[in-house]
Formats: sequence, structure tokens, C-alpha cells
Amino acid sequence: MPTLGIAPLLDAYFRRRFAAAGLVEASVPLDGGATTVHCWRFPPSADDGGGKDARPVLVLLHGFGPPATWQWRRQVGPLSRRFRLIVPDLLFFGGSSTSSAPGVSEAQQAEAVAKVVAAVAPAPARVSVAGASYGGFVAYHVARLLGPDAVERVVVASSDLLKADADDQALLRRAGAGRVEDVMLPRSPDRLRRLVQLAYHRPRRFTPGFVLRDLAQVTAN
Repeated sequence: MPTLGIAPLLDAYFRRRFAAAGLVEASVPLDGGATTVHCWRFPPSADDGGGKDARPVLVLLHGFGPPATWQWRRQVGPLSRRFRLIVPDLLFFGGSSTSSAPGVSEAQQAEAVAKVVAAVAPAPARVSVAGASYGGFVAYHVARLLGPDAVERVVVASSDLLKADADDQALLRRAGAGRVEDVMLPRSPDRLRRLVQLAYHRPRRFTPGFVLRDLAQVTAN
């Protein structure tokens, strides 16, 4: 039975923006079926027929929280006019999952992304990778894994690649939390409100509790 609320409506709207950008959904099985990566990609027909699509490949990697559609909804339209986009949900986010490990590192995320690129855009000349927040860490590892011969450009946005344990401890003190996961993946309206206060220079003065409760379910999934 469909769930009513703000989050399902937003999710449907964001998915329509991806479809309007000419992207199609795909589930890419990896590692003999132990891993499945959900992604939005340029249509296969772009490389079929008489002429090969000359647009370069660009991979967009999201940060912690909701799936890729929520974080790249404003960018896919303009970018799709110049690039063949591949926009995956990272493992344990959105529709991507694996049974090979209970948790994965940024380097392991990068391995999965590289396999998806190889499956979706086999042997492209070179690819570019852009990542925001947690996705920036993964983008860095993708570039290291594939090397300069395969990667043309790397964009790392809002990611502190030199982050140390002391930085995490300072964040936890400001947030009043015991684990980084509790801050970055809020499961209650109060936790989500606190994350917004930490993340935005000028957060909204008031957001109804039922809206925050609905949106918190997106990060909890």
C-alpha cells in the first residue's frame, strides 16, 4: 500500500526530474549477484545506431542520507546536455545493497562504482567523477583506483579528505551525540533538526515536526 506523506511526494517528483533529463533506471548486479547497485544512467540507445554518442561520461556520487535522486535533482538536467551521466546509489543507500560485508569502506564503495562504470559504459576513452560530502571521499578513491589514464577530471565538493578522529569528536560534542552515524543518519525529528542546524549557516526558523519525522524516514531507510 502506498505511503502518504511529504517524502513519497518529493521522491516521485525528484525521480521525474531524472527521467526528464533523459536518464533511465538500472540495477547492476556485481560479484556474482552478491551486490546490486541501483543507478540512473544515460539510455543504452545513446551508443546504438549509426553514430556513437560523443558526450563524455560523468559519474555523480551522493553523500550521506537520501538516495542520489534527492541530492542531484537540480544538476542532472543541465549536466545531461553535455555529459552521459551515471548516477549510482552507493552501497547501503537507496536501492543498492550487498551481502558480502556488513559495512563497506570508501575504497570498497569505489570498487563497486568502478564496476558499474565498466558495465554501463564499457571501455570509454576517459570518465570524470564528481562527489559531494561522503561521495567526495568515494570519488577520491575512484580516481586512485582507476588512475589518470582512465579518469579525466575529479570534483570533490564539501569533503574534508584530511579529516581526523579529533574532527569527529568535535562534531559529536557539538551535536550532543555518541556516534557519527547518529548525527549523519538522523532517525528522529529532533536529530534531523539538530543536523540542519549544524549543516546550514541560516537554517529555516521553523519546520513542522511531522515534516521532519517524514524526512527522517528517508535517511533511516
